[in-house]
Amino acid sequence: MKTLPLLFTTVVFALRASSCLAEKGADLNPLSAKPGKVLFEDNFDGDALGKHWAVNKGEWAIKDGAVAGSSKKEENHAGVFFLNLPNHNAIIRFSFQIVDEKGFGLSYNSAAGHLFRILVTPEGFTVDKDRDKKDEKAKNEALAEAKGKIEPGQWHTMMVEVQGGKVTVQTDTGLKAELSNNALDVNKTGFRFVTATSVLIDDVKVWAVK
Repeated sequence: MKTLPLLFTTVVFALRASSCLAEKGADLNPLSAKPGKVLFEDNFDGDALGKHWAVNKGEWAIKDGAVAGSSKKEENHAGVFFLNLPNHNAIIRFSFQIVDEKGFGLSYNSAAGHLFRILVTPEGFTVDKDRDKKDEKAKNEALAEAKGKIEPGQWHTMMVEVQGGKVTVQTDTGLKAELSNNALDVNKTGFRFVTATSVLIDDVKVWAVK
């Protein structure tokens, strides 16, 4: 009998909250991937969104030097703000301010559809692999979790590193998580900021991975 290749491997470490103060544009250092050239950077200093951005759902607009995003009740869908920057491996760092307990998400898609997402709330963040919508019995799969306070109404910074199937996430508050899953080792269409209520986003920077 042939031995089938291992399709899914998940290794998780997480759960460290420090006494760091909330900080916008914190100079976080990558934990696992080596940054290459800068692929994209936007501090939203102008009046209009740049050509790489698309508002897929909800309302997203520059306000006071940041992007304010919210969902629209009539759309019956979370607000989605898309950074059209196809990649396979990349590092993204951004500042954010959550409004309430629902928080927001950073979502990754492949050509086949939803892939995985980081969900951020005042209690920390989780990393979930999205279910295969073609399989009615499939469910979302929890890959990692980091618990610790992320104060609403204050600016924070997050960095996400993706290299192959390895994903590393950290915040300026000291939360960290790392996981490996072979299913994530695919081309991504870009980066999607998603909110069921509202969120502020600023200082977005993306690097290639060496």
